[in-house]
Amino acid sequence: MRLGTRQSPLAMAQAEETRARLCAAHGWPVDAVELVPVVASGDRIQDRPLAEIGGKALWTKELDAWLAEGTIDAAVHSMKDVETLRPETLTIAAVLPRADVRDVLVGAASVADIPTGARVGTSAPRRAAQMLHARPDLTVVSFRGNVATRLGKLERGEADVTLLAAAGLVRLGETGIGTPLDAETWLPAPAQGAIGIECLAARADLLSLFAAIDDAPTHAAIRAERALLTGLGGTCHSPIAVLTRPEGDTELFLRAALFSPDGAHRVEASATFPMTEPGHAQALALRLLADAPEAIRVHFDGGVAGDIA
Repeated sequence: MRLGTRQSPLAMAQAEETRARLCAAHGWPVDAVELVPVVASGDRIQDRPLAEIGGKALWTKELDAWLAEGTIDAAVHSMKDVETLRPETLTIAAVLPRADVRDVLVGAASVADIPTGARVGTSAPRRAAQMLHARPDLTVVSFRGNVATRLGKLERGEADVTLLAAAGLVRLGETGIGTPLDAETWLPAPAQGAIGIECLAARADLLSLFAAIDDAPTHAAIRAERALLTGLGGTCHSPIAVLTRPEGDTELFLRAALFSPDGAHRVEASATFPMTEPGHAQALALRLLADAPEAIRVHFDGGVAGDIA
């Protein structure tokens, strides 16, 4: 089996985890699964915000082409980097157990402890808006690149603090960096911490193999969060934060917040619904948009667009 992946250190670590789970589930030797790395467009272009150069498709388009050509059997993705609307020929065959969903603040012990007027390095609209909502005195500066690149920029003084995903740090073995932020008060990104495996929808043989490593509660949560995004519409400029947790064995609790990019406005709503009915999240999206002020609503289109940050 050939698994395609981006070539970044974190993407390779996620592909290694996928390979290990596949081999363990099926009793395969490690060399039964080959990792096939590609340098994605999003990794090549790092001097501009993602929203300005093509959005999340820059993380997936090379792997999509390889799937279509048969160069690879499946692709391993960070689910938060996958466009909401995907080609009908492809399907998310499995989602691995979700890792820590929290963001980690690097450079200060807490959001309250960040010095007045400090610069926050991030290119994520959610992180920028959420930070400006909590601390309107701060300034956001653009920060792109992998974990090592962003930490290097912080050390060089290009910003005073930055934010990283806890799951990525753990997968890279970079524990002990920064302060994890409480996910109940600092809501994470949709699908943060989740690894997905995508293949051609017609490959029934692969679907049965990947079913052995699919984590049903995580997959249900990701379906719901992506349904929320579909209902909202938006672009990579649209700040969206969401936290989902199981309620017993059959239901999900989903809490979501939308922001204006400058952080001045915020609207929140939540819902509990069956794991098997992610469409309820789309209804929640419509409720959020109905309650949102125009300063937020103008950045969403109620489900027309499909590349949401």
